Amino acid sequence: MEDKYLLVKEKLTKYNQEHLLKFYNELTKEERDNLLKDILEINFEQIQNLFEETKKKNKFNDDIIEPIEYIDKEKMSNEEKEYYNKIGENCIKNNEYAVVTLAGGQRNKTRA
Repeated sequence: MEDKYLLVKEKLTKYNQEHLLKFYNELTKEERDNLLKDILEINFEQIQNLFEETKKKNKFNDDIIEPIEYIDKEKMSNEEKEYYNKIGENCIKNNEYAVVTLAGGQRNKTRA
């Protein structure tokens, strides 16, 4: 058990995550074993690499950012829904995507 703890401590030190063991001595033996096991399964290198990627300049062309028209899905015909579904399917097949940000609470609802 002591070997496992030292291995975890070394791994956490390498990635500046020692705080994960802050309350280690307050845990039961079973909780300690589970914590050490869980920490050993974490791929800190991958997490660090993903984080570093977020700090790099994005690869997207800002020229293609544009507002979209409001569409009320409830008022669309089946043909219109199928048309937009096909567009979405083709985008997925072509490894393309779009991002849409919606504001919550903007729809007026009448209450009976």
